[in-house]
Amino acid sequence: MKEQVELSKGIDWLMVWFYLILVSIGILSIYSVEYHQGDSFFRGAMAFQKNYSKQILFLGIGLILAVFILLTDSKFFTATANLSYLIGVLLILLTFVIGKDIKGSRSWIPMGFFNLQPAEACKIFAALALAKYLSRPETDFEKPKSQLLAAGIALFPAVLSILQNETGLALVYFSFMIPMYREGLPGVYLVVGFSIVVLVIATLLVEKNLLAVILTAIAAIAIYILRRPIKKKKGILFLIIALWALSVGIQRFAVPYVFTNVFKPYQVERIMSTFGVDHEPAVNVKDMTPEEKAEYEAQKKKKKPKENYNVKQSKIAIGSGGVWGKGFLKGTQTQGDFVPEQHTDFIFTSIGENFGFAGSTAVVILYVLFMLRIVQVAERQRSRFSRVYAYSVAAILFFHVTINICMTVGLAPVIGITLPLLSYGGSSLLTFTIMIFILIRLDADRQMILR
Repeated sequence: MKEQVELSKGIDWLMVWFYLILVSIGILSIYSVEYHQGDSFFRGAMAFQKNYSKQILFLGIGLILAVFILLTDSKFFTATANLSYLIGVLLILLTFVIGKDIKGSRSWIPMGFFNLQPAEACKIFAALALAKYLSRPETDFEKPKSQLLAAGIALFPAVLSILQNETGLALVYFSFMIPMYREGLPGVYLVVGFSIVVLVIATLLVEKNLLAVILTAIAAIAIYILRRPIKKKKGILFLIIALWALSVGIQRFAVPYVFTNVFKPYQVERIMSTFGVDHEPAVNVKDMTPEEKAEYEAQKKKKKPKENYNVKQSKIAIGSGGVWGKGFLKGTQTQGDFVPEQHTDFIFTSIGENFGFAGSTAVVILYVLFMLRIVQVAERQRSRFSRVYAYSVAAILFFHVTINICMTVGLAPVIGITLPLLSYGGSSLLTFTIMIFILIRLDADRQMILR
């Protein structure tokens, strides 16, 4: 009894309340998407045939797992971090053999009443493995070798996700750069990464010859400004020339290759529409299967609007909510099933239409407060393992929330990223539940040095 009292004292109940409030909002939002006049919430919940009732079931399973996690010794997570990462990677590889194809992505393993997405769950294992590696006494994170190994741990599942056509989920793994930066990753890496993103966007928006001229002019100006240091160190000149060659290579060859051979035509269209570019993507028709070729030709004949249909309907739904919303279960766009995938990727539109700008802002504030609380929890850890893991959780939440909300309002391409704890889905809800409660458990032992 005494041990249970001590355990409850160590739990950060504020994080638990944030979790429960957000999940409750999610269940109500999913219910509003499925609601038809005369439906009973409790009758539907007991039947377990509606998505919101299944989400309640997933919540129940999640809470049972949460209790087990809270009763587990914190040392268990450090001891099994590398093993769990290996299992996670093997599960992703298993999808290439027995995976179920859903919406063009072979990244799911059928589990009876729900489908498991290993790449989603592997975020937990990658966070634990990264924390384990960075907390080792022999890891000198100032050395490039250690930085590369840490990046490899974080990004290897992302590579596998891309091979599964899960480019959106792969993007989330780049969130691990935030905890790595907190632990001493030089800021120059983030600057280089941001510069590459800007270069890719410029490649999409600016004519290729003009952009090559601009890059050459920038290199020439840099050489002129640094002419005196260059006289003393010729290596600076070689560095500028190498960066110029790399930049031109990216805009001339790398970006066109990726958009032609890696991304699917619909993904290219989504990205282009985000930047307001009416573009017919270059497609390698030879490598297509007969079914893909027929689908592509059909889409080509059809005049498509500049914006993706999903995003257009999403904007209409959010905009129709006004300041205060139409009221719970009174949204015309929601009730009319105008927004595709509204219970999953576009769940935020339900909040926007039902509760308006005020309700949407309140949900965003809830997320911000939750993430700030996680950062506070991270900074009070004595153990580097716990701190790295906490920052990983905050970073993953930040990427998911930011990309999903930007996606629903047309500021980011539709890449299939869920809104944490709100979107329908067993894999997503259970992943975030486990991830958050592992953090709560580690925080309960924050005075302990874990490695």
